[in-house]
Amino acid sequence: MTEQSESQRDGAWAHSYQLVSGQTQQHQLGHTRLWITLLDLEWQIREQSSKQGTDPENWYESTGHTLPSADVKVQRFVRTHDDGVLCFVPAVANLPTVIRPFQPLTIPAGARCVLYVGTTLWMKVCVGEARTELAEFPLAPPSMTWLGRNTREGELCYASSTYGRLALEAVPKRPWRAVTPVTIINEREKPLLLERFSLPTPLLAIYRNERGQLWTSGVTVKCETDMSSASLHIDHAVIPEAGKCEAIAPAREKLARGRRLVRAVDNIFG
Repeated sequence: MTEQSESQRDGAWAHSYQLVSGQTQQHQLGHTRLWITLLDLEWQIREQSSKQGTDPENWYESTGHTLPSADVKVQRFVRTHDDGVLCFVPAVANLPTVIRPFQPLTIPAGARCVLYVGTTLWMKVCVGEARTELAEFPLAPPSMTWLGRNTREGELCYASSTYGRLALEAVPKRPWRAVTPVTIINEREKPLLLERFSLPTPLLAIYRNERGQLWTSGVTVKCETDMSSASLHIDHAVIPEAGKCEAIAPAREKLARGRRLVRAVDNIFG
C-alpha cells in the first residue's frame, strides 16, 4: 500500500473524473465508503458500509494511491475503451418505498397538503464517455417491509421513516438523498389519517438544481372515497420551488403502455 498526501474535495453527481493507471479515487458519501482503482487492464471497486447513527451532510472525494485494508472485498471489471473516465450517477430505489412519518398526520376532509420526503439514493459507478455501468451501491443500508392486505397479497418494499415535513425550508439537503414532493388530496367527507404510504420510487426520475441538490419527480395521491380507491399521478417536471433543474437520471422503470398507474401501484396506503 502506498501512502501519499491526498487533497479532499466535495464529490459531485454526473461529473466526469479522469484517472490514470494506478490511481485510486475514494468517496465518503452517506453511510458508504467507496474506493475505485484504475489499472492498465481493469477497474477495481471496494465498498464498505459505515455505522449509522448520524446522517452525514457532506460528500468527500479524494484521489491518490491509498487502498483500504485487505479485509474490504474487491470487485474486478475488465476495461473496454473507457479512457480512464469515471462518473457517478444517482438512482432511486429499485422497489417501492413505504414512507412512515414519525408522527401520523391527519388531513381534514376536503383538504390537501404537500409532504417533502427524503428518498435514499443508490450510487451507480459508470466509466467511459458512454457511462457504462459497472456496479451500484445503496448509500444507506435499506430496510425491508411488506405492504399488502395480508401475507399473500401485497409486495415487498423498502421501509423509510420520515418527519414528513410540510415546510420546504425545514428539509435537510443531503447529497445522498433526493427530495420527493408528495401532494396528498383528501376528497373524502371524513379526515384521512396518514400513517404510512407507498412511494413508487422505481418510477421517479432524478433532477439536480443550481445548488447541486437532488429532487425527484413529484407525486400526487388523491383519495376520493376510501383508502383502497386512491389514485396516483407522477409529474413529468420538478416543482417550481426546486429552482432551475436539469434531469440527470431517468426513472428505473417505465409504465407499460396501456397500463393504468393506479394498477401499477396497488397498495398506496398501508
